[in-house]
Amino acid sequence: SMPALQSLDILLADDNPNMRAIVSAMLKSVGVGRVREVDDGAAAHEALKARPADMAIVDFRMLPVDGVTFTQLIRNAEDSPNPYLPIIMMTGHSEKRRVTEARDAGVTEFVTKPVNAPALLARIESVIMRPRAFIRSEDYFGPDRRRTQPDNYAGPFRRSDDSVID
Repeated sequence: SMPALQSLDILLADDNPNMRAIVSAMLKSVGVGRVREVDDGAAAHEALKARPADMAIVDFRMLPVDGVTFTQLIRNAEDSPNPYLPIIMMTGHSEKRRVTEARDAGVTEFVTKPVNAPALLARIESVIMRPRAFIRSEDYFGPDRRRTQPDNYAGPFRRSDDSVID
C-alpha cells in the first residue's frame, strides 16, 4: 500500500451500518490510518466542522441527507468546512442514471457498488496523485468535470483551446 495512506483521515458516510463496516474494513486493510463513520450527509457535515478530513466517501442514497445534497453543502454552503474536500461517491446500479446529478454537484470520483478494495484504492490514489483542478462558473463550483471526456469533445462546455473535430 502507499505510505501516504497511513496518514489519511477519511470520513465515511452511509446510512447502512453493514455497508459502512465493509467499506471501513476495506479502507483499514489497504492501510488507511483513520476512518470516521457517520450515518448521513448532515452528520458528515457536522463531523467535518468538528475535525477536518482528507477526503469523504459517501453513499449516493442516504436518509435524511443524501450524498448529492452533502456534496452541494460542502461545495457551496457559506458554512462549509472545506469547499475543496475530495468526495468519492458510492453508487448502486439504480443510481447510474443519476450520476450526472452527482457530478454536477461537484463529486470528485465515483465507485460502483458492490464496492471492491482495488476499485476503491484506485479512486483514493487518483484523488491523492492526480488531484483535479477546481473551476468556478456561473452555476458550478467543483472539480473540473471534463477530465473523462475525449479530446474532441464538442459540447457547450469545451475549453477554448480544445480542438473540435467535425
